[in-house]
Amino acid sequence: MERKQQSEKAKPSGWLKPVALKKLTGRYLAHQEGLPCLPVPPLQQTLDRYLLALQPIISEEEWTHTKGLVDEFRKPGGVGERLQKSLERRARKTENWLSDWWLKTAYLEYRLPVVVHSSPGVVLPKQDFVDQQGQLSETLPVEYLGGKPLCMNQYYQIFSSCRIPGPKHDSVVNYAKGKKSPLHITVVHNFQFFELDVYSSDGSPLTTDQIFIQLEKIWNTSLQTNKEPIGILTTNHRNSWAKAYNHLIKDKTNKESVRSIEKSIFTVCLDSPIPRVSDDIYRSRMAAQMLHGGGSRWNSGNRWFDKTLQFIVAEDGSCGLVYEHAPSEGPPIVALLDHIVEYTKKPELVRSPMIPLPMPKKLRFNITPEIKNDIEKAKQNLNIMVQDLDIKVMVFHHFGKNFPKLEKISPDAFIQMALQLAYYRMYGQVCATYESASLRMFRLGRTDTIRSTSVDSLKFVQAMDNPSKQNQEKVELLRRATQAHRAYTDMVSVPYSSKAGTVQR
Repeated sequence: MERKQQSEKAKPSGWLKPVALKKLTGRYLAHQEGLPCLPVPPLQQTLDRYLLALQPIISEEEWTHTKGLVDEFRKPGGVGERLQKSLERRARKTENWLSDWWLKTAYLEYRLPVVVHSSPGVVLPKQDFVDQQGQLSETLPVEYLGGKPLCMNQYYQIFSSCRIPGPKHDSVVNYAKGKKSPLHITVVHNFQFFELDVYSSDGSPLTTDQIFIQLEKIWNTSLQTNKEPIGILTTNHRNSWAKAYNHLIKDKTNKESVRSIEKSIFTVCLDSPIPRVSDDIYRSRMAAQMLHGGGSRWNSGNRWFDKTLQFIVAEDGSCGLVYEHAPSEGPPIVALLDHIVEYTKKPELVRSPMIPLPMPKKLRFNITPEIKNDIEKAKQNLNIMVQDLDIKVMVFHHFGKNFPKLEKISPDAFIQMALQLAYYRMYGQVCATYESASLRMFRLGRTDTIRSTSVDSLKFVQAMDNPSKQNQEKVELLRRATQAHRAYTDMVSVPYSSKAGTVQR
């Protein structure tokens, strides 16, 4: 009775009706058109920054040689000037001169498996499920950074989208952009795939109770593990997977099942629990589960790694997400997860209508000897990759971000310098280091590179283990290194800035 009263008082579901996206289109376009286009940085600035980034990572002889090549490249009327003008022409003709190249080069033409190499795994707070029900039942405001509105385009790329393997490069399909938005999600349990409608025929979203009932039906009809984990195919090298994909969709039934997965809003993976371990080992094991599923013996076959969003919920309460990186960078995914975590803390939703729901559709696959052979090869390759990867999650309890803040040091720069120092202590040298910087203040912006290794970071790490250096000097060098990092971060965010840095040798 108490639960019923709570349900009647609670707010309606936060899911958007499919038709609501159409209403958002006008506002979304107006916002997008108000964003500046990504400028092409001046040639001389680009070359100066390039030489500056090289200083700490190559020898003086190499740097001098490179500077000679750069000076030749930058001459008036030379190759550099001609290429710069071509870039500027491209910028005038496109919404974003960089984003398509970035998508193709960084993701779609990358041929190693998306598992481990590209797709990030995210561990969410562990849930205390007391029974099976616990496992089964649990318009975008514009974002601003430094007072400037950010591009929201990536949010519209992550639902009902999927990566498609190709022989030389992949592609991404987005079914949310069609005339009729998909109304279903994919659910995977014991390597078996199901199509679950999450909207009623009138366009209203199902309640939590209704979704639980449907998930329970799926659970009860898939208690035995499927012999052939079809999802394991998506873990393979992209060229191998492209061939297997073509083998798979030759069959009409298989093609319909694959299309249903690709069109779905997202995928929910109901995982089997892993063996019990201590809390310290558990954290690392969970990180591995979210990243790759643990290998063919565990939950890796309980995925479709080409799907943009896969939410993972295991019987033991571990939960998280793995996402295919091509359509979106991390911040929109993190914002979505923050919303989900907060949403699960709210009271029960509206009372469910007493309407019987149809059985979720099981997606069938006809496994030919050729496909079975593809699955076995994918298993072998995945297990080698899983065995080759070491993951150790450590929780640092000594202090948090407030300590560097009290010292007026950027927490991000502080961590980057810690990474620089750790690498230097291991290998006796520094290396080129990549940190992402958002370009979402520009239309269709993705990311640029913060080059964490600098002349100042090199001086800092060299001084840290030098017994002749006093602590006060080391602290001052850390401050300079973090300030240089902060300045580079700001510089990347404003690529047309005239403050390109000074090249010294």
